[in-house]
Amino acid sequence: MSRYQKYILPAGIFGFLLLGSAVMCRVDPAALIAGIPRGIDLFGHMFPPAWKTFPELVGPALETVEIAFVGTALGAFLSFVIGLVAAHNMNSNQILRNTVRTILSAERALPDLIVVLFFVAIVGLGPFPGVMALAVGSIGMLGKLFADAIEEVDPKPVESMVAIGATKAQVIRYAVLPQVIPSLIANTLYRFEINIRMSIFLGVVGAGGIGYNLVTSLRLLEYQEAMAVILTIMILVTLCEKLSERIRRTIIGQELLR
Repeated sequence: MSRYQKYILPAGIFGFLLLGSAVMCRVDPAALIAGIPRGIDLFGHMFPPAWKTFPELVGPALETVEIAFVGTALGAFLSFVIGLVAAHNMNSNQILRNTVRTILSAERALPDLIVVLFFVAIVGLGPFPGVMALAVGSIGMLGKLFADAIEEVDPKPVESMVAIGATKAQVIRYAVLPQVIPSLIANTLYRFEINIRMSIFLGVVGAGGIGYNLVTSLRLLEYQEAMAVILTIMILVTLCEKLSERIRRTIIGQELLR
């Protein structure tokens, strides 16, 4: 029994905070149960889906993928550059490193919705603000992950390159990059999967893509069209995840075999 005594106080604090938070959030299981019939009724209005609208959703679905792809690619490239600056084995300037990492932390704390609204105010509605919002969001996450991966590389190849008089670019190209490629690819593909979902969400606020079709259908109470959009989104996300997983296994598997 004594082995569990150290967990009693943390468990009690956790339970108190959980209960208090639930009360403040007005968590009401009875209201949820009472609302189930209304949910079933709403769900019933969505069937059958408006199959005739599927051809019209191909374009917005592709636009969603394009927004996520360009935003991820741009964010990953900038994240690698920033990661080099934020890694202590690549940058000896501690003040600069700490400043960059602080900026990355601040960016991660900023919701993507705020970022996209900022870019909408700058460039207007459309896919471009969505691309920029996803790129900025990717930098906050990938910048830290890339910096951590670079700091964990084997220092011996780096030291050998420096000893023979290699330039910084040569050290990065031949000593750092080969070691971090698997991590860069895995994290970038993971972020791409996140950005697919985020691009759908950002479409709701005018950033283009299939999210705009979804919110428009719901606002017009066209539930069958909304279900067609939801099914398209599910197919889109599933295909992108399968493709990302296949690429990850193929490329990273080859790198490990080497």
